[in-house]
Amino acid sequence: MKYVGLQTQIWRNNTKSTLLLIAFPVLLLFLVWIFFYILYIKDYGIELINQEFLQTSPFVAAIVGVWFLIAYFSHTKMISKATSSKPLERNKNMRVYNLVENLCISVGMKMPKVKIIYDDSLNAFASGINEKSYTVTLSKGIIDKLNDRELEGVIAHELTHIRNKDVRLLIVSIIFVGIFALIAEVVARSLRVPRGGGKKGGGAIIIIILALALVGYLLSALFRFALSRKREYLADAGAAEMTRNPDALASALRKISEDSRIEAVARKDVAQLFIENPREKGVKGFFSSVLGLFATHPPMNKRVQLLEQF
Repeated sequence: MKYVGLQTQIWRNNTKSTLLLIAFPVLLLFLVWIFFYILYIKDYGIELINQEFLQTSPFVAAIVGVWFLIAYFSHTKMISKATSSKPLERNKNMRVYNLVENLCISVGMKMPKVKIIYDDSLNAFASGINEKSYTVTLSKGIIDKLNDRELEGVIAHELTHIRNKDVRLLIVSIIFVGIFALIAEVVARSLRVPRGGGKKGGGAIIIIILALALVGYLLSALFRFALSRKREYLADAGAAEMTRNPDALASALRKISEDSRIEAVARKDVAQLFIENPREKGVKGFFSSVLGLFATHPPMNKRVQLLEQF
């Protein structure tokens, strides 16, 4: 896969971020309209459907807006808590800081924060929404078990995510997919709560909402997964371009694939940020291409092959 250039990729990802900000609420509002259509089409005309939709949509938009703002500006603390990451002390880890600083100087970017996850497995990820919050997080295992060239390749991969604005784009997609997941979970739980004296057809309404929420979650998740897979390929290519040593990153990815599971990472959305998903196992056999649509990362062997051909 050819790397398209930094400024082009930044422009594309900023455009995609804007489209995501538009597309996910539009999908949600469309499903709200479908809900009223299913509910009223037999007994009432399209005018009542549109009227109910117009009365409801401002409340839906407001709730989505509040959810987005809270999640967007609190994601840094959420990620740190979900991964148990801690600030990496400079005086005790000059090797890591020298690699990060040299790479940042070589491409003229501000140095991000550096954190560590105290786990012997090999993994890393980038996060943040602006220069104040951009962070590269490395596991203890990846620091201890990779040589300097390999570790440099991994750090360059994560710095490329920051330079390309991938981290912000992915946070936007994760937040909106989470909205559909939350709706589906709340409605599904309400189905298990005994009800008495409710309106006739209340159970059917809940089932309709659940079905539409699941459709929204599936569509938005598929788009998010495709976006995540592409950003990994591009970050690999960007790291190879930054270090001029694609073989070192290929070697690092082989080692990472053997032991990437970070035990502290329980949340699937956070696991997606890593250079290799610590919760996702490779799929082999006849169904690999189908199940691959639900993978957050491309197959490691394909990533290595592309780097070897770089």
